Amino acid sequence: MLSGRGFNQVYNVSGGIKAWQGKTAVGPQTLGMDLFDGTESPQDFLKVAYSLEQGLHRFYLDMADKARTPAVLALFEKLAAIEVKHQDAIFDAYIRMDDAAAVSREQFDALTEKSAGEGGLTTDQYLKLFDSDLSVETEVISLAMSIEAQALDLYQRVGARMKNADSAAIVHGVAGEEKQHLERLGKLMDTL
Repeated sequence: MLSGRGFNQVYNVSGGIKAWQGKTAVGPQTLGMDLFDGTESPQDFLKVAYSLEQGLHRFYLDMADKARTPAVLALFEKLAAIEVKHQDAIFDAYIRMDDAAAVSREQFDALTEKSAGEGGLTTDQYLKLFDSDLSVETEVISLAMSIEAQALDLYQRVGARMKNADSAAIVHGVAGEEKQHLERLGKLMDTL
């Protein structure tokens, strides 16, 4: 199943998920689904997706302010910059769809405020769930990977529920970007 979704390196764990000792996706299958009803237009979905990236960007900046080492500070700043690139891609997709009603980035920012973070949880909820030591680079990346995995899971569930084919295609595209982000974080983890 995973290799069919573009994952090149898939490992089987003897004993299955019950034998897995690492972190897993958390929460019920309905987690984060309250942000979507399945009838969103592509533009409406992009507004919500942008707001989730926006929330994660703010979280990384807040964590950078609290960093106790230069390496962790640099890592949080790098993660925040990556979220801005995700926001850029979402905004560009929105403008391409709705170019008749050209909006500025500031106007778009104002349209997109939501309370949940990427993946359906707030960042405070992530911190409580994963209890990461954010003074250690590998723990920071592990938390970021957990958040991205939750986002990928959410977008896959949303995409399966979308009634509008154009919206579903956009959702799957954003999910693909989350998968790429997860892969980049894995490579970054490998360097530490």
